[in-house]
Amino acid sequence: MANLLILGAGGLGQMVGEVARATGNWDKVSYLDDAVRGHDVVGTLTDYTSKKEEYPEAVAAFGNNRLRLAWTNRLLEEGYTVPSVIHPTAIISESASIGKGCLILHGAIVNTNAKLGMACLVNSGALVDHNNILEAGVHVNLHATIRGWCHLEECARTEAGEVVYSTRRPIEGVDDRNLEDALYAFKIGSTASYVKPFGSGHINDTYAVYIATPEGDELRYVIQRINTSVFKKPWEVMENIFGVTEYLRRRIIARGGDPDREVLNYIKTNTGEPYFEDSAGSAWRCANYIPDSVCIERVTDPMDFYSSGRSFGAFLRELEEYPAETLNETIKDFHDTRVRLAAFDRALERDVKLRAESCTEELEFVRCHREDCSVLMDLLDAGKLPLRVTHNDTKLNNILFDKKSGGALCVIDLDTIMPGLALNDYGDSIRFGASTAEEDEPDLTKVHFDLELFEMYTRGYLETAGASLTPLEKEYLPWGAKLMTLECGIRFLTDYLQGDTYFKVERPNQNLDRCRTQFKLVADMEREWDKMVEIVKKYSGV
Repeated sequence: MANLLILGAGGLGQMVGEVARATGNWDKVSYLDDAVRGHDVVGTLTDYTSKKEEYPEAVAAFGNNRLRLAWTNRLLEEGYTVPSVIHPTAIISESASIGKGCLILHGAIVNTNAKLGMACLVNSGALVDHNNILEAGVHVNLHATIRGWCHLEECARTEAGEVVYSTRRPIEGVDDRNLEDALYAFKIGSTASYVKPFGSGHINDTYAVYIATPEGDELRYVIQRINTSVFKKPWEVMENIFGVTEYLRRRIIARGGDPDREVLNYIKTNTGEPYFEDSAGSAWRCANYIPDSVCIERVTDPMDFYSSGRSFGAFLRELEEYPAETLNETIKDFHDTRVRLAAFDRALERDVKLRAESCTEELEFVRCHREDCSVLMDLLDAGKLPLRVTHNDTKLNNILFDKKSGGALCVIDLDTIMPGLALNDYGDSIRFGASTAEEDEPDLTKVHFDLELFEMYTRGYLETAGASLTPLEKEYLPWGAKLMTLECGIRFLTDYLQGDTYFKVERPNQNLDRCRTQFKLVADMEREWDKMVEIVKKYSGV
């Protein structure tokens, strides 16, 4: 082992000497100092030019930041090896970068992706949190904390016990520290011009991120806080999403399509992770925005619904060979209507908000349809229906359309990609799109099941997915429409009984109104059942 020469034998120098000896990395530790004398002080500072042969390694240990940095540079110019001296009790992340001549004392912590320039001093008990940049000569004082994403200029100094927060430039529309951290985690914080809420989803918090360009602000990214009350294992959600989208991208490229417009492209964090976890434990993900695209909230042109049928059918067909069994079940029993019925029964039995008396007709409707709830799952359990890669939230507004051509581009909102039944995806689209009213319309005279829209969607869906479906799957498509609508109504009613804890509400009784629209659609489907069956046969080639 080499000998170490420490420039400066004052209080800090003595501490650095103790640290050096505690590491066991050097045979001998000695000092140079102009004022201090002792058996281990082997000369004055000017002697550094003559000590290199005996002491090939040297560090500067001055409390004055600029003096410490200047002497570190001199040592390097003289040809010394200038190591960092780090106490064994300090915790240094594997991803942290430590510059030459840094001094990291007892119990200090340097976290993930922190970058320390040359000659930094991290004092005893100090914390340099994730993604910080400390320029050369910085001193993080005793028990000080540098919060994530800070940038300390050359030779900056903190006070003992001080907490330093990021001095990032303000981004218009960002008043949430966790959102700001997420923007920087995905490497877009430094270029973001402004951020604003985006979309109309019930579950996650979604924001549009605009980037300044020479032509003006441009919507470039969509960043989203995943609702971990719903998706309790966000790593499984993102594992599914990255697996499926990367698979689709390869298929699109192979057939000569446009992979930047025909599938969502998600971005990994600056540490290569599929999502970012903020200080509150919330999970964030980020995707490229597809320009000149639009979501359609309601069917106004039947051709849009036809296009969505083709799009969801193509989604099923493209993923036909993807191994569904490798996907995580991110929400257990999500479309097992039997399980949804059992949850409803528990909510009704407990009636924690005393709301059962206000929905007696809806309770009776559920009672009359209890046996229906097991039809599809019983067929799955019997091995008569195949398990497939399914989207599980196939509403019209989960498809992006090309703003110029009007054609469907790609399927979005991929949180609930899981193993499931093709009939569920088909049925959920019908539930949402073949209705003449909004999902929460309080006036049921406006709510009708539109058989023409049902036919348009079925035609489009079977044109693209028909060759992938089994004869029994095609036969039970009307059941998919009915059961997904019934299930959704039961879920809305369950949430109403439990006090509106799952679906976002903006007014009293909104979940009850949502339930009533779904049950009205189920009743309409039952009246039109024979016609639904004939339409499916017509486009199935039967």
